[in-house]
Amino acid sequence: MAELETVRYEETGDGVAWVTLDRPEVHNAFDTTMQRELRGLWRWLRHRDEVRAVVLTGAGDRAFCTGVDQREVMASPDAQGAHESPAGEGTGAGSGDPGPVDFQHEPVSIGWGPSPFMFDDPGRNLGPKTNDLWKPVVCAVNGMACGGAFYLLGEVEFLIAAEHATFFDPHVTYGMAAAYEPMQLAGALPFPELVRMTLLGAEERMTAARAHQVGWVSEVVPLSELRERAGWAASVLARSHPVAMQATLRALWAARDLGRAEALRTAWAYVGLGDDQDALDAGRARFASGERVEWRSR
Repeated sequence: MAELETVRYEETGDGVAWVTLDRPEVHNAFDTTMQRELRGLWRWLRHRDEVRAVVLTGAGDRAFCTGVDQREVMASPDAQGAHESPAGEGTGAGSGDPGPVDFQHEPVSIGWGPSPFMFDDPGRNLGPKTNDLWKPVVCAVNGMACGGAFYLLGEVEFLIAAEHATFFDPHVTYGMAAAYEPMQLAGALPFPELVRMTLLGAEERMTAARAHQVGWVSEVVPLSELRERAGWAASVLARSHPVAMQATLRALWAARDLGRAEALRTAWAYVGLGDDQDALDAGRARFASGERVEWRSR
């Protein structure tokens, strides 16, 4: 795997990988480099058989992620959709010919293209599901999570939050339409709560306690316990048969994204593809032997 500039990657040896957004000086806001690195990392993890579950978190204790790095967007024409040929010079300014394109190393951009019908959505690069990773991802929210952070929170399996974590969407406060970000959370939050958080913008922050109360956050813990709790959950997920786990994830996300009847019509395929006879036999043998797991409550 190539060396990363904006993301830390660690494997703990129990089938779990930790992906840490590592720009604490800007509250782990994502720039085009982080977009590129996350996109490559999620797609690389599809083929990393040693990793069966992932924990996603942010560096430091102040913020998980505060969305797009506005300093880059305001400073860089490329970040606003003005593309140069990634493989070299074109045929000349004003020619309308961008020149040869190296699609493998095509640059990442944010925002509008040459017409209002072309928009470079950063969510196409940031999220594990968008990048076809169907290994479970647990999110450990260690501080503020706002705006573009919802691209990530909208594509993980569940959230465990530190007690001081907060959630808000500042778009409308600063004159921007909020669309992609709240859409990512549709189905994860009750609609009135999602509307309130979106429309009140930066004027109100949802606490971790409130997010837990409405069912968005699955568990709230002291910051000192966040790594242990998220790591434990991921390690349990990693112990499951990987194909059965991925089939189950696909079924659950289909139920969220599709109507009930449409989702049920696909269930047979997930069962057929996800059931491995050897794994089924091993599970039945464990149960018949009297083996039971040591469970914990929350």
